[in-house]
Amino acid sequence: MKFQAILASLLLAGSSLCAQSLTEKDLQDIKGSFKKDASTRAIQNVLTNDKSINENALNRELQGKIDHYFKYRVKVKGITDQHQSGRCWMFTSMNVLRPGVMEKYGLTNFDFSHNYLYFWDIFEKSNLFLENIIATGKKPMDDFEVITYFRSPVDDGGVWNSYYNIAKKYGVVPQSVMPETAHSDNTSSLTSFVKERLRKGGYEIREMIAAGKKDKEIRAEKIAVLKDVYRILALCLGEPPVQFTWRYTDKDGNIRELKDYTPMRFYQEITPADYNPDNYIMIMHDPTREYYKIYEIKNYRNAYEGVNWTYLNLPLEDIKAAAIASIKNNEAMYTSSDVGKFLNIKEGILDPEMYEYNELFGVDFSMDKKARILTRQSGSSHAMTLIAVDVDDNGKPTKWEFENSWGASAGHQGYLTFTDKWFDEYIFRIIIHKKYLGEKAVKSLGQKPILLPVWDYMF
Repeated sequence: MKFQAILASLLLAGSSLCAQSLTEKDLQDIKGSFKKDASTRAIQNVLTNDKSINENALNRELQGKIDHYFKYRVKVKGITDQHQSGRCWMFTSMNVLRPGVMEKYGLTNFDFSHNYLYFWDIFEKSNLFLENIIATGKKPMDDFEVITYFRSPVDDGGVWNSYYNIAKKYGVVPQSVMPETAHSDNTSSLTSFVKERLRKGGYEIREMIAAGKKDKEIRAEKIAVLKDVYRILALCLGEPPVQFTWRYTDKDGNIRELKDYTPMRFYQEITPADYNPDNYIMIMHDPTREYYKIYEIKNYRNAYEGVNWTYLNLPLEDIKAAAIASIKNNEAMYTSSDVGKFLNIKEGILDPEMYEYNELFGVDFSMDKKARILTRQSGSSHAMTLIAVDVDDNGKPTKWEFENSWGASAGHQGYLTFTDKWFDEYIFRIIIHKKYLGEKAVKSLGQKPILLPVWDYMF
């Protein structure tokens, strides 16, 4: 008997419920529940046509009732485009800093080189993967931690700490210094080859550990793998500059030039002195866990010596109050959410009442936020910059606005408006200066983080 069958029989033996297959009676009962009355036939005719489910479920009564005007809005300018890549966390982290760069150098527009930072992000993630493989080299191949590392050695994803880790180590450069390439705009092919080389290298390192090879030999093999990764990245993205000259035109039409700059010097000049994890805190709304506690995800970072993904879990009212205070002070925020839920991309609006799925199918899909998280029905999928809030006469928020990184043609001129109800259900985390937090939240920052596994359901 196969292991899976033995395990299944043991689980069933310990269960109070007996498993059984569908009987003919069950099947007839299920089939009989589908009543093909006139209304059902009409809905079936609609749904079997060419239109999408969203188009058919669109709540017509809601259209035109949500505008794109805001009482408080951060001064931002220009929309970026991450194209076919998973670098939203990188674009969002940089979009928060862009207005300050434009003000500092007197620019009408500006963007960072995401290609430059992407190169070092994937390279450092490759090194971290190999270090994790060495650290778990004596664990069996079917250990869940080992499986997790090999399942995805590297990917485009990340959070704000990913930006901080790489920018602090390698600096940043303007877009013109290292422009995008076909493979930074569309990353799937490039990362597939990097993953393949890393899996091969990781497996060979495990074999070396099993054979009792010396640490010096194992480390030499790691460097050999990283040389190949560097070559793949350099061929597809170009080699990152060590020093550069940046010529630009300011808002008055004057040609300016920064000579013999380094990426680190540029980073230091454009980054606020307090821009670090000691001051900028990830706050999160996770109703599956206790509030006012700090959580840290094991090995969720992109550089071996970098900081892990760490967050303070807070109730919604605390998060909203802090976000409003930040916007009023003209400071945008890194935010991540489940952007695919109830998104009307044509109008640039997110609202839980945007689509009437229950009414269309005659099926109750409702789940609260906690249940959606635990069942993997919902989770953070995209990072954007939170820049605006509208409030009622009592100062209560009614709607908010994202600056997105899907180009100016997506949404409302590149921006997305979302209602306060959508905030409640699908906003997960925000990076915010601790000065905007309430007293109870600030007091919670001194705790020792609760460590969560790399495969945690929320991440």
